[in-house]
Amino acid sequence: MGKTKGMNKTDVLSASEIGQYQYCSCAWILQRCGYEPESPALNEGKRFHVTLGETLDGFQRKNRLARWITLSGLLLVFLAVFLFFIEVIL
Repeated sequence: MGKTKGMNKTDVLSASEIGQYQYCSCAWILQRCGYEPESPALNEGKRFHVTLGETLDGFQRKNRLARWITLSGLLLVFLAVFLFFIEVIL
């Protein structure tokens, strides 16, 4: 689908924007005009999400490390078994 001549981002509505308009048309209009909401609860929510994201990143790092350690351990076990059988055969 090509870009229509003369259209910009503000000419197109997303499904999310339609939902926002349905919830509060005044807030939707203000946001379209460039106003950002200010609220202590909103700022607290943003901080919470940042903290949650950092926590999840930490869990993901630990999970990757645990997988690496497990795979390394399995490789060492297989290597030990292989070397044991080589010793027994020779």
